[in-house]
Amino acid sequence: MRSLLFVPADSPRKLEKAVSAGADALIIDLEDSVAAAQKPAAREAARDFIAATKALPTRPRLVLRVNALDTGLTDADLDVVMAAAPDAVMLPKSRHGADVQHLGAKLAVREAECGLPDGATQIIAIATETAGAIFGLGSYAGASQRLAAMTWGAEDLSAALGAEATRLADGTYADPYRLARALTLFAARAADAEPIDTVFIDFRDEKGLRAECEAARRDGFIGKMAIHPAQVAIINDVFTPSAQAIAHARKI
Repeated sequence: MRSLLFVPADSPRKLEKAVSAGADALIIDLEDSVAAAQKPAAREAARDFIAATKALPTRPRLVLRVNALDTGLTDADLDVVMAAAPDAVMLPKSRHGADVQHLGAKLAVREAECGLPDGATQIIAIATETAGAIFGLGSYAGASQRLAAMTWGAEDLSAALGAEATRLADGTYADPYRLARALTLFAARAADAEPIDTVFIDFRDEKGLRAECEAARRDGFIGKMAIHPAQVAIINDVFTPSAQAIAHARKI
């Protein structure tokens, strides 16, 4: 997955537009982008959208971002949406491998209830959104065969740390976030999961997005999350191997 585009589950217009955005995966969001009062309706909208999109002849992968395990809302999210069989579930504020195992157990129950193959639903963990989560990054290796990818987040981590900003004056990340990024890359590779870089907030800054994508590719990330459809083309371009790179790989 080169590009993963966030889409709020409670916005039919954005969901419809996202299908043709060119992203490899859509992250249908029930967490941060949906107000508490709108979550019940958003769950139903997510279920209906996933079911309809899966029927298309060509489509992006469909990832459901549920609410974090400690919110008490995860079960309600899964109870409604799993009937539509999303390709993967994104777990926000994951603290350690045990959280992935916990989510995996919940998925196994819903797969059985919905007549889905056991293990069909993969997991993508957002692994750095709390201070304590940094110390759990070594526990993902071997946690679950469902774990397909890991990514990191700077904004929620910033709030957890009480930080004033995530970036320096030149636009680069401050040290705490550079550390979180690097450790996520190590943890994902150690767990045999795909490392996905975090979002680039300023969707109007195409030059900055491209530079950050190129740095992520250089370091070993295989894709990047997006918050706006306009970011998808640049992300896909940077993370698509060039003909020269493919020839070099074949030669090796």
